[in-house]
Amino acid sequence: MLSVQDLAVNYGRVHAVRGVNLEVAENEITFIVGPNGAGKSTILRTLAGLIKPVAGTVRFCDKDTTNELPEDLCRQGLVLVPEGRHIFGSLTVGDNLFLGATGRKDKARIRADLAEVLDLFPVLAERFDGNAGKLSGGEQQQLAIARAILQRPRLLMIDEPSLGLAPLVIDQVYECLRKLNANGLTLLIVEQQTNRIFSIADRVNILRNGQIVYSELTSDISSINVLDDAYFGYDEKTAP
Repeated sequence: MLSVQDLAVNYGRVHAVRGVNLEVAENEITFIVGPNGAGKSTILRTLAGLIKPVAGTVRFCDKDTTNELPEDLCRQGLVLVPEGRHIFGSLTVGDNLFLGATGRKDKARIRADLAEVLDLFPVLAERFDGNAGKLSGGEQQQLAIARAILQRPRLLMIDEPSLGLAPLVIDQVYECLRKLNANGLTLLIVEQQTNRIFSIADRVNILRNGQIVYSELTSDISSINVLDDAYFGYDEKTAP
């Protein structure tokens, strides 16, 4: 569904991303994992058209989308949930959700999609007329994902859905992501830690210093220790 070849992104003279190759298969959950500052968010923002690469190509659904505008990519089904959620706290939960349907004219389908979203995220149905700014961090993350779903994505990219959340809340968010994938949605997720992704991911990519240093199907990974070794750059030949 998504193919990235030799992607490079600079911030001035700083090489933020270098030679990144990435594949996301349809109906799978793919993770990019790496430490803070590794370039994870830069990759997602570039794929979403918010940053222009200095080299490389991006193909989405067999079409070259390297230099397309964010709004055009969104209409094609490539949708980003950015880090920090970007909820409009002064608006109601319902108003935030309807913002996700901005530009859509299929009112009957919007109502059906909204019903499905509220069924998947029942807390949003309970708080529908309430102020979004009063939601907890986990509830706001669910709202951000639900709003993106109303854009009818084919591939949903989510930047650090567990950021700042308690472990129990992270489990709840991840369960929602499992359900979305079970319903046929393809996911590309960025995270900092490996410890919670092993049971949900179909493929894991480890990013360090702007480069993917490890990429493998989880079905072919023997244990989470392998991911940790790649994450920290462990080499048994040089280890004490």
